[in-house]
Amino acid sequence: MRAVITVIGKDNVGIIAKVTNLLADNGINVLDISQTIMQEMFTMIMMVDMKDKKVSDIASGIKEIEETMNLSIHVQHEDIFNLMHRV
Repeated sequence: MRAVITVIGKDNVGIIAKVTNLLADNGINVLDISQTIMQEMFTMIMMVDMKDKKVSDIASGIKEIEETMNLSIHVQHEDIFNLMHRV
């Protein structure tokens, strides 16, 4: 399964490292990544290949990163993301 992960929050050192380490530790491959800083807000969108993983497999790790770094992180199946953003 391919999924879209969005990360938004106040810019801070280590955001990309924390998120990508969680993914790597769970065997999830980053296919594409885009990140930018708008004023003091960090934004990142990643397309990942979760293979046989489920969102629930990384949910506790995501929650920990959200809480410790004060971020908003969302994971959506690629098909759901595409349907929500279709014009």
